Amino acid sequence: MDIDIIDEDENPMLHRTDVTFRLHHEEATPERLSVRDSLAAMLNKDADEVVIRSLDTKFGMRETIGKAKVYEAPAYAEEIEQAYMLERNKIGADADS
Repeated sequence: MDIDIIDEDENPMLHRTDVTFRLHHEEATPERLSVRDSLAAMLNKDADEVVIRSLDTKFGMRETIGKAKVYEAPAYAEEIEQAYMLERNKIGADADS
């Protein structure tokens, strides 16, 4: 799985960077958590600081366009993001269940 950053927009008011990326993969669309971990490693961030908002793969393609929010600290993610998004990305205390 190869990740290319398409666009990065700083959002200092919310202590985050909005990232749009292109993901090249050989098999089916990778799971959200594996994409999150790969993107976090590429950006030198902790996985709890990255929230994958969307992954869009066109039928039959081996390329996915994704959007993520990369926070300065996990506490900012927990404060700003909606509960279902935190649960999907396994961030915070509520995600353990």
